[in-house]
Amino acid sequence: MSSLTVLETGPLATIQDRGRIGQAALGVPSSGACDRSAYALSNRLVGNPVGAAAIEVTFGGLAIHADTDLVVAITGAPCTGVPLNAPATLRAGQVLRLGAPASGLRTYVAVRGGIDVPEELGSRSTDLLSGLGPAPLEADQTLPVGSAVLPMPGVDLAPVAHPPAGDVVLRVTPGPRRDWFTDAGWAALVSQRYVVSSNSNRVGVRLDGAPLERARTGELASEGMARGAIQIPPSGTPVIFLADHPVTGGYPVVAYVSEADLDACAQLRPGQPVRLTTR
Repeated sequence: MSSLTVLETGPLATIQDRGRIGQAALGVPSSGACDRSAYALSNRLVGNPVGAAAIEVTFGGLAIHADTDLVVAITGAPCTGVPLNAPATLRAGQVLRLGAPASGLRTYVAVRGGIDVPEELGSRSTDLLSGLGPAPLEADQTLPVGSAVLPMPGVDLAPVAHPPAGDVVLRVTPGPRRDWFTDAGWAALVSQRYVVSSNSNRVGVRLDGAPLERARTGELASEGMARGAIQIPPSGTPVIFLADHPVTGGYPVVAYVSEADLDACAQLRPGQPVRLTTR
């Protein structure tokens, strides 16, 4: 049996796959990798099947010991000290250490064969909001690795752009509760320069800026929530829902982030400037 041992976790390291898809009506959140394209690429580079479990690392710091020979691929936020966007072999006894990324926030480490922990409700993903799935990784934890079933893709290096380090522009469309905000409030949403809050996490990206002016007061009955929804809590500043978002919410959703820009949301780091646009 192949395996690896976690020596250090950094700020946060979790096991993620595609998530618990299609169970929101039963109250089961989807969870899964925050940056889905980077996660999927890491698996493709080592010949894993779609949906194999990988490690999601937040702001580097992960160190793993190869207990047996392993083939790995590292994608997403470009951490120092490791090969990026390319398959690499770790010999038994070698240690892989991820430094802090120069840009972006989340890095993915796929191992050929996949991280072979038990599934919970059809997924191996760690959901920090609901508590479903395996707990966040800890030092001295050994992770089993599954058997390889697909051929290697024969790719030496995937030409992938790194997440931007400066201003990020996210395209949005009006949400179902756009009418809860004045025209001035909407104009403020799509014109001001926000800053990513340090209170952001896998549930959502919180943006600091001027509060939006509301056209309506009172309470809103809870309704279904989706990844990419921009909810406006009483503070008046946006929260963009990510992978571990709740299945329902009672604050108005003023807009949605375009599907094509959702992975960029997963790479936003505290203090980074963000603009929302309808163009």
